[in-house]
This record gives sequence, structure tokens and C-alpha cells, in this order.
Amino acid sequence: MARLSEVPDGQFQTFATSTGAYIREHLFQGLDVPYSDEDLRRIVGTSRAGHEPRKVYAAYRKALDNKGAPTVILVQTVKGWTLGPGVEARNANHQMKKLTQDEFRALRDRLGLPVPDEALAGDLPPYLHPGPDSPEVRYAIERRRELGGSLPRRTVSYHPLPAPSEAPFRALQKGSKQPVATTMALVRLLKDLMKEPETGRRWVPIVPDEARTFGMESLFPTAKIYSPLGQRYEPVDRDLLLSYREATDGQILLEGITEAGSMASFTAAASSYATHGEAMIPLYIFYAMFGWQRTGDQMWALADQLGRGFLIGATAGRTTMTGEGLQHADGHSQLLASANPACLAYDPAFAYEVGTIVREGLRRMYGPDGEDVFYYLTVYNEPLPQPAMPEGVEEGILRGIYRYSAGGGQAHLLASGTAIHWALAAQQLLREEYGLGVDVWSVTSWSELRRDAMTTTGVPYIQQALAGATGPVIAVSDWMRAVPDQIAPWIDQPWTSLGTDGFGLSGTREEVRKHFGVDPRSIAEAVLKAVGTGR
Repeated sequence: MARLSEVPDGQFQTFATSTGAYIREHLFQGLDVPYSDEDLRRIVGTSRAGHEPRKVYAAYRKALDNKGAPTVILVQTVKGWTLGPGVEARNANHQMKKLTQDEFRALRDRLGLPVPDEALAGDLPPYLHPGPDSPEVRYAIERRRELGGSLPRRTVSYHPLPAPSEAPFRALQKGSKQPVATTMALVRLLKDLMKEPETGRRWVPIVPDEARTFGMESLFPTAKIYSPLGQRYEPVDRDLLLSYREATDGQILLEGITEAGSMASFTAAASSYATHGEAMIPLYIFYAMFGWQRTGDQMWALADQLGRGFLIGATAGRTTMTGEGLQHADGHSQLLASANPACLAYDPAFAYEVGTIVREGLRRMYGPDGEDVFYYLTVYNEPLPQPAMPEGVEEGILRGIYRYSAGGGQAHLLASGTAIHWALAAQQLLREEYGLGVDVWSVTSWSELRRDAMTTTGVPYIQQALAGATGPVIAVSDWMRAVPDQIAPWIDQPWTSLGTDGFGLSGTREEVRKHFGVDPRSIAEAVLKAVGTGR
């Protein structure tokens, strides 16, 4: 047994393709064993315990009898077992597309299948059925009956949630003279929504790392941090008004530095409407770079499970987190998110856009229709003025674009997220220094505009929005150019995109934006070049 435990798996694979003499020499190394070469070939080479039903049954029986602790069963098998010497235990079996007649016969003989030689005369082997009254078939039918039928079926007892009041959203629609980051605007909205009498308790804020990163300490006194054991220590910030507050009935899931664990919690809450008949509203907020890049596979699994909720890529953009190293310089998550068919990805510029999108998300995911989608919003940590919501822009916010600032229409600046402020500064620069009138458009979702254009049977919304517009179109964002380039095929005017392609660099926001050519002066120069004015 000691010798067997020393043998690497790769060597066991070699034994499965070797003679008994080879096994005797290389496994037992001169030891006297009471087996013939044929016995060794069978016992060590091809008759592994994982292929012997009695041994597998005995292992499971012993595991079931073991109480109070989990049991791990380790078995050895031979890949391609019973498929003949040309396939069995060979690396090449991953490339084998079909068996020869001789290999079919070897398989039949090895497994003792009741298939006559004449049935193997054709190109394809016959289907073997043990009969409708055989023990195997009866067992399979009984198990299917216990599982609810012959086909897997997803049974959902879904109960819609009432829409929240208008008050939380009205606060964001008013705007703010004080500079506020869209991350903070979202946290304020969340805090107000968690006070709603009917749905507030269903929110599940999920935070990796430190909640203060995203300004969420205001939730501590009321929502509290969930701990199954309650508060068992004096927090280091206990003298602060907004100190850590843990409780057995806490609502915030403060996960620590585990994005994978946070996504697991999010998925559980996002699918609870189906698994438990209780709709929860998970909101998972994370450093933008550590979402689709680090746990993107879990986000695809979330889509497969028809999960619903809000993923928040905070501190988004390539140039807004330049002081913490390139591992935070996210200029591509919006592109990754656009590939997921269940994800509605938005890059809002203003607080009122955040509120409008969240309210629509609640309606679509938790209203009477209960759509199987989830929302991804990228928000920024850059405090900037938050204007009041203009009249008549709600449809444009939700569908992906609206004209935010008309300036003459000689050119059109399309901007998303924090880049809207660079575009507005460029608009002013062009007007004051060159007498050029430029319109600025807020693009809340490049990917939703693209989806609409690909699926509509009429005029795509992007073309409806720009109908009648003349002059070149210049797109700018804090993302790589491939993000705005998603809508380029449906732009009839000359097109230019500016973005943050590359790894980036550490420095001030202003200097890094100059480096990428997305600062106001660079945007203005791109407009001048596009209209043929020059400098």
C-alpha cells in the first residue's frame, strides 16, 4: 500500500497501457508478488476500483454509516475504460470521434452486452434497451416520477413587490449644488429605499472590503451589519456617530475581501424569488475592476440562474482611480458586461439618471411581469455638480441617449458617465474660443443602444434620437473606444471616438486624461479636426 501511494497518477496511466512485465518491474521493483503478468495487467492496469460496482457501493455504504463528519471517497479510474487498447488510457482518446468495429466488439465483450455480431455490421452500433419491465428501466421511471416528470421543470411561485414611493427618487431629481459623486448619490437612494415600509426590508446590500470605501457608513446605525453572533467586540470607530454596528438581524452583508463570496451571496438573494418564493433585492457594490474581470464567470452563472438584482461597479472608469495603481484602472468592464444577454448595463452621468434607472429596474425585475434580467450600473467616486433633471428625458435615459445641452448643432458630443463633464467643458471652450456651437448628448447605455439597433425592425432608437442632426459625431467616455464604437454602424454622420485604451498610468486625473486624449482640450481639438476647422 505504501508503494501504491507513492506512484503518481501519470505513472498509473502508463501502467494501464503496459504489459504485466513492465508493471512488475516498475511498480514492485523486485518484490516477489504472487500474480502472473496477466493478473498484474488486469489488476493494476485496467481493473481499477472505480470501475467495480461492489467496491464503489461499499465505499458509499461506509460513507453513509459515518455520522458527524463528511466523508471523502477517492477512487481511481481509467479514462476510456472498455473502449479497447487503441483508446483506453490514451491521451489521444480526447480526439477520437468514432470507434472501429473491432473496438465496438471489444466494448461488447468487456461489458458483456447482449449484442450479436450481425448487429455490429453497420457503421453505427445498435441502441441497446433492457426492456420496459427491466429493473433498470423501472428504477429510472420511478426516480423521474419522484423528481416531477420526464423533463426538468422550473417551478416558480413569484410574488411581485409593490413599487416604492416617489420620494426617494424625487430627492435625486432635484439635483445638488454641492458636488456629489454618483456613487454617493446611489448610496443615498439606497438608504431612502431601505426605509420604504413594504419593500425596505427586502434590500440586501452586499459589500466586499470596507463599506466606507463607498460611503455606506450611513447605513450602519439603522440597517446594521449582519452577524449570526451579534456584536462581539468593541469597534475601533466606536466613538464615531456612524460606527460599526453588528447584529443578528443586520441587513448589510459585509463580506470582507472576497468578491467570489460576495457574488455567491448576491446569487442566492437574486434567485430567492424562485428558490424560496420570496423576492429579495440584492445590491452588490464593488470596485468596478473587481467585478466583471475578477468574477465574470459567476455573473454568467447568475444569468443562467435567472437572477435579478443590481450590480454596482463603483469607482468606475480608467482615470478616476489613478492613485491606487493600475489594478483599479477599469476601462473595459462596460465592454465585458455588454456580452451578457441578461445584463442591462448603464453608465449614468448624473444622480437623476441613477434614480431613473434604478426605479425602472425595480419595475422590470420585481413588478408584475418579473423579467429575468439584472442591472449593472457603473458609478464614479468623483464629486461633481449634480443638476436637476430636465423635462422629458426619462425615455432617453432608459433607452440609452438624450440631448442634454443644445449648443448649435455644428457637431455632436456623445458622452457617458463622468466624461459628460469633460464634454461640457469642451463645449464651453469651443464656443468661447472658436465660436463653434456643439450639442452635448448624455449616453446612459452604449450597449442598450446597440441591442436596440440590432433587434428593431424599424428605425433604431439611436437614429431616432439623432434624426435631423448634422455635423460630425464625437463620442467620449472613460472606457476604451470599443465601448462607444458599439453604436458606430448606426451613425450616419462622420464618426470619431475617444477613449482610454491601454493600461493607463498613475498620476492626477487631469494629467491621465491628457495622456489618453479625453480631457476637454483634447476633445475640443477632435471636434475642430472633425469639422475641418483646424486651429
